[in-house]
Amino acid sequence: MSEVLAQLRRQRRVSQLELSLRTGVSQRHLSCIETGRARAGRDTLLAVLDALGATLPERNQALLAAGFAPAHAESALDAPAMAPVRAVLVELLHAHDPTPALVLDGQYNLVLANRGLGRLLDLLGLPGQAMLAGPLNLLRATLADGGLRSLCVNEAELCSELWGRATREAEHLPALRALLDELRPGLKPWGRVPASLQPALALRLRAADGQVLSFYSAFTSFGTPLDITLASLKVEHLFPADEATRSRLAG
Repeated sequence: MSEVLAQLRRQRRVSQLELSLRTGVSQRHLSCIETGRARAGRDTLLAVLDALGATLPERNQALLAAGFAPAHAESALDAPAMAPVRAVLVELLHAHDPTPALVLDGQYNLVLANRGLGRLLDLLGLPGQAMLAGPLNLLRATLADGGLRSLCVNEAELCSELWGRATREAEHLPALRALLDELRPGLKPWGRVPASLQPALALRLRAADGQVLSFYSAFTSFGTPLDITLASLKVEHLFPADEATRSRLAG
């Protein structure tokens, strides 16, 4: 347990003194816990994990290392207990039609999508139904040479932002970190990112007929997840950035 806590603290770039101030646990005691000279009780351990902003998997790992039972389950999305969660996700996706919306897990695997996403893929000249029916990883599909990035008018901006976001998230998600390590050697450079004074990055995609479709992206996540699977999910909503794009999706 001592190594787990010390690693978490260093990853967050938090000193023992700062952690002591956040938790009310003396710096000396925290030092003894990290070096194995003292054992943290469950309540103290949870307080330290809260102060470090540990993810649910990290909390379970630290609890197990200390000899305590894990605090958070990791349920399949189709498990009976997750039925209300799935209903919320389906409602969010349905409410966003006819514009695209999709649910991604922590590794950027597509979990659910609405009809609007299928419509967008069709406009791009891609086999929307087939892509949505099979396993689809958004990072692989976008960043691979010849992937969706080839349809992006603002390829450098999009790829740079997507990679940067995933890299930040991977600091606390080992499975995502492994995926990025796998993808990194095969990545083709996406060029210099131009300076922009726009209020938000727009996703600009070239449709099969040559028209450019523009979107702003927003994310929804559950505010107080207690399940590891639920904590990893995020809903990405694509909003038309101009009337031409809105009309194409509704047509």
